[in-house]
Amino acid sequence: MNTLETSLYELTRIFLVPVLLLILAALVYAFLALGSFAMEAWQRRSGRYRSALAAHQRSCGGTSDDLELWIMQRLEWLRVISRSTPMLGLVATMIPMGPALLALTESDAKGIGENLVVAFSAVILALVASSIAFFVLTVRRRWLLQELRAIERTGEQS
Repeated sequence: MNTLETSLYELTRIFLVPVLLLILAALVYAFLALGSFAMEAWQRRSGRYRSALAAHQRSCGGTSDDLELWIMQRLEWLRVISRSTPMLGLVATMIPMGPALLALTESDAKGIGENLVVAFSAVILALVASSIAFFVLTVRRRWLLQELRAIERTGEQS
């Protein structure tokens, strides 16, 4: 390899650890969000749920647009995780593929295996995190929009 190719290769290797850490952080966040979601679902079913949106509206007031902005802010990290984690998984897959292909040219089965384990494990965890975040985002968005509509209807009746 020439100097430019070697430099590019070394630069991409620098990003592997940060990308893997971001995937792990996204996975932890997704499971925390799933736990919070499960608790909220249980509270809703048992009739014990207290709307954070209604509490926000009572304390801060504001229009429907203000409440929509609050909803967007509340769901922002779920949206970021659900959309960016698959890309991080792709990055974490592609970085080890270079060394795996080099190991293939040298008939180094151990080198191929080590790199492919990292590549496929990273993409699987990224997709799991993204799927969980997307599920929670979708249902929670519906819940919050239903609450917003109920608040709007209450305001129309007043």
